[in-house]
Amino acid sequence: MDDEWHDSQPIYRQLRHRVVALILEGALNDGDPLPSVRTVAADYRLNPITVLKARSAAILGHSGPLARAGARGGVSRRGGAAAAQWRIPMTTVTIEPAQRTAANVAGFIYLIAMATSIFAELYARAPLIVSGDAAQTAINIAASERLFRVGSDIHLITFASDAMLAVALYVALRPINRHIALLGAFWRLADCAILAVNLLNDFVILRLLSGANYLRVFDTRQLQALAQLFYGVEGAGFQIGFVFLGLGSAVFSYLWLRSRYIPRALAAWGIFASSVLALVELAIMAFPGLAAVVGMAFMAPMGIYEVGLGLWLLVKGLPGE
Repeated sequence: MDDEWHDSQPIYRQLRHRVVALILEGALNDGDPLPSVRTVAADYRLNPITVLKARSAAILGHSGPLARAGARGGVSRRGGAAAAQWRIPMTTVTIEPAQRTAANVAGFIYLIAMATSIFAELYARAPLIVSGDAAQTAINIAASERLFRVGSDIHLITFASDAMLAVALYVALRPINRHIALLGAFWRLADCAILAVNLLNDFVILRLLSGANYLRVFDTRQLQALAQLFYGVEGAGFQIGFVFLGLGSAVFSYLWLRSRYIPRALAAWGIFASSVLALVELAIMAFPGLAAVVGMAFMAPMGIYEVGLGLWLLVKGLPGE
């Protein structure tokens, strides 16, 4: 069992839910002896009276889901409505209002961030960039400077919302495992920081193409080549950021899988999609020629996952108590 306790719910009730969940989920079998009150109290630094109250609430009385089995202090599942009432995971019993709010916020941000990133790339970037032609790309950017700047702003808004997403996911999944949730949040925030700093390349490109007097020491072709160079550096920055995005998303997907707050198939798909994103980006860094082979197809599973998870969290939210 985890040694974290929620302040808003009595500890004996949380402990009761955990004991019941261990038995109903098969971690403890019918007739297995429960740990002694003294052992549990010592292990989790709890008052023995609190442990005894939790144990009694789970086993004794007609409303308890467990029945005493034998003189050893073992327990078994009760039949009937009492048992059916408790055939739910531990994690759905102790969901706090802050978790529900955070999950709804995360769902909203998933969908908004996906929309803004697509808009920035397809509307504010793709029409300006001509692959393999530094001169035409530079001419397009100089002629549509405002559009290029709007794309940078939208990217920055997306990265800021991703930082909010990391916090929301941490709040929603912290009760499952605080340390793993913290790792996931750190990796997602690292992704946001890297991509935000990476946007400096946009402003270097605009400076190079601004026609300022101090740039006259360079001829036009040199300036265009430098602009293309910094655009390529920006692309490499996105690759680094996406590695951390994939790592953080995989960690949170694992916690979603453990929590059973969302369909397990969706959580498993998230682990797969996030891992593919991180691993392929790492492979492209080591073997640049691979980028021409895989194109953008390896990002599709991640897009499907984020849209699916966003819709689920926004519409369905976390399970009810």
